[in-house]
Amino acid sequence: MVKVTKNVLDGLEAVRSSGMVNMLDTSGVIRCAEKLGFAETANWIRENKDAYWDGVFVGFESGS
Repeated sequence: MVKVTKNVLDGLEAVRSSGMVNMLDTSGVIRCAEKLGFAETANWIRENKDAYWDGVFVGFESGS
């Protein structure tokens, strides 16, 4: 599992639940997160692309 902050996890869950974008579309996930008001999530993905990909395949969990 990839540990992220609660805010980042909330944003990832909001994007996934929205069904607006395929979670494999990194750029789309970033845009969707921003559209939904989760700038912290969008910035985390930009800065941690390898960890994002790991999390897509093994899962995310709150680390704080």
